[in-house]
Amino acid sequence: MNSAEDRIIRTDYSEIMQKNYIDYAMSVIVSRALPDVRDGLKPVQRRVLYDMWELGTRYDRPYRKSARIVGDTMGKYHPHGDSSIYESLVVMAQDFKKGQVLIDGHGNFGSIEGDGAAAMRYTEARLMKFTSDIFLTDLDKDIVDFVPNFDENEKEPSVLPARIPHILVNGSEGIAVGMVTSIPPHNTGEVIEAMIEFIKNDSISDADLMKIIKGPDFPTGGIVTNADELPQIYSTGTGKIRIRGKAEIEKGKNGKTNIVITEIPYTMIGNGIGKFMSDVAALAENRTLQDVTDISNQSSKEGTRIVIECRKGADAEHILNVLYKKTKLEDTFGVNMLVVSSGRPETLSLKGILEACVDFQFEIADRKYSTLLEKELEQKEIQEGLIRACDVIDLIIEILRGSKNRKMATDCLVMGKTEGIRFKSRSSEKAAANLMFTERQANAILDMRLVKLIGLEIEALMKEHEDTLARIEEYRNLLENHDAMARKLISELMAFKKEYARPRRTAVENAEEIILAEKEPEVEEVVFCLDRFGYAKVIDAAAYEKNTEAAEGENRCVIRTLNTDRICIFTDTGKMHTVKVFDVPQKKLREKGVPVDNISNYSSRDEEILYVAPMSELMESELFFVTSRGFVKRTAGAEFASQVRTIASTKLSPDDSLVFVGRSDSMENAVLISHDGFFIRFVLSEVSDLKKTAVGVRGMSLSEGDKIDAAYLLGNMHEFQIPWRGGKVLLNRLKIAKRGGKGTKRTK
Repeated sequence: MNSAEDRIIRTDYSEIMQKNYIDYAMSVIVSRALPDVRDGLKPVQRRVLYDMWELGTRYDRPYRKSARIVGDTMGKYHPHGDSSIYESLVVMAQDFKKGQVLIDGHGNFGSIEGDGAAAMRYTEARLMKFTSDIFLTDLDKDIVDFVPNFDENEKEPSVLPARIPHILVNGSEGIAVGMVTSIPPHNTGEVIEAMIEFIKNDSISDADLMKIIKGPDFPTGGIVTNADELPQIYSTGTGKIRIRGKAEIEKGKNGKTNIVITEIPYTMIGNGIGKFMSDVAALAENRTLQDVTDISNQSSKEGTRIVIECRKGADAEHILNVLYKKTKLEDTFGVNMLVVSSGRPETLSLKGILEACVDFQFEIADRKYSTLLEKELEQKEIQEGLIRACDVIDLIIEILRGSKNRKMATDCLVMGKTEGIRFKSRSSEKAAANLMFTERQANAILDMRLVKLIGLEIEALMKEHEDTLARIEEYRNLLENHDAMARKLISELMAFKKEYARPRRTAVENAEEIILAEKEPEVEEVVFCLDRFGYAKVIDAAAYEKNTEAAEGENRCVIRTLNTDRICIFTDTGKMHTVKVFDVPQKKLREKGVPVDNISNYSSRDEEILYVAPMSELMESELFFVTSRGFVKRTAGAEFASQVRTIASTKLSPDDSLVFVGRSDSMENAVLISHDGFFIRFVLSEVSDLKKTAVGVRGMSLSEGDKIDAAYLLGNMHEFQIPWRGGKVLLNRLKIAKRGGKGTKRTK
């Protein structure tokens, strides 16, 4: 017997962690967070709908308690807690979130203003007719695979046989591990029409598809204002859609003007409405909207109605423009059409989604009609046996009367065995030996009731046989003829469109960007602070002078500047983001700032900050750039003068990134350090002065697989010492070499 030590598998801890984390990530991606492109559902949604179908809570039957549905789903299919199941059920019943509601909710299922649904013990639900027709019909015809549930006591469908691209109709949102899906809802009629056109012509262009699907169709209405950008978004599967609420200007009492918001951006659903109203109130308090006197939410079941009252003689158009610019009345919807396709996450274009859905339609149609054909062939076999039996019914009765048991009679009908059976004559016995029915026909004959021998019943059997032969021919034609199957699918889709299409709610247009002539603030000196966690704030210059040491100790970046200046943030992706100092919230020294992500285009998830400087300082300086592949350049700071929020600060190849940006106008030497431990020091005057659009020149020659890890600039200082692999290196004592060399390797 082996010892315990012999049974221990020794492995690298990091390998185990990596493997387990990847397994966990894929489980979250495929089994919880992302929808399947074929039916547009996440597993929890699919399981809720299937369980309701099994329970019989259908559109033409009474409602059932939500708690019963949730409990049954959790016990049979989804062992992840009742709250996630109920939340999924609630969302599928909310008409302000779904273009096509899948569940008919009875009771309090929440509101567009963010009110939560009542507890599951109070609400009731049943399936919508749309859900039954689109998702659950024909499940008994073996059109999708059924897989074991979590404890292998039940079977559940791996995907529902959705008859239309539901992923487009209702959209989807979900956060997985390291990836996010965000698909807007679309108009049902347009989506079905696009699918029909794709079936007719699978090489249809994106431009022709966009003539059918104009853009998103949000259940809250609103206006998409960047129609020209939609083709690019739908061809790549990613992008940003600008949506704007719909507002009308009405005359109020005593000559006043009211701005009435009747449709809100989809992103404002929930707490966004309350946030919008508080933002308007704040703008009125800080006198940005000094002509606004009141705001009230008069929404009801009939629709949204948010009324903003203005003073007499107020410029309502200007106030509305301020609302679009300063509040979420105009917002962006980030599109990332990430779905599970062929068992793995993939970002698909509009055409890619339609292609996957059409392929799925042909797959389930093939399975459906193969199953139906098999059943009809069985029926044909039985009918032919019964018709033939009617012609020799006297002989069959003689066999039955002369047999001792069912098996003896069956063997005679199928194999012609007459041993042991009493016949009236030798000729009857000879005829019985030649019957040769199939086993299925024999069983049908033995189970046949005598009433079937009535003339009318025989005629009905013949008519039924003719109908069966017609259906067999129809099914074979569909299975063998792709065009016939396509016509069948188109016919069914046209029926769905006729029943479920509805007018578009969201307008799609090209609207001009709102430009406000802002009043210039009073110029004053402030201190911009950025801490190590990426939170930014502005503090009063006097407060900074009193607490200089504390401010500099708590922040990675402290810059004295004017409130009219702009802060420039250089990142490793080669971008320069700018932030108006005036837009950075002013705080006290000990107060927390706001994430830089919130006030700029910088993304802390995708970028790393390398250098921060005020625009006024950049205009009088020179910057030195170093990339991971060893390219360097000097660029005049005036190159970066721009009012755009984000520009490219340098040109990078796809496999390159910035590792260093620094001010070089008062420096003499540069030192580059590679990952493999090579150091090179060269004179900055050897580096070309290039434009921001240039790649740069070779600063250090790198071996294959090596890269630049760090860079330093040296001036007229006596000593510049850095820690290095357990030791220290004096950079200013390194031998000066020619730019572009390999450098010298150091171990410590």
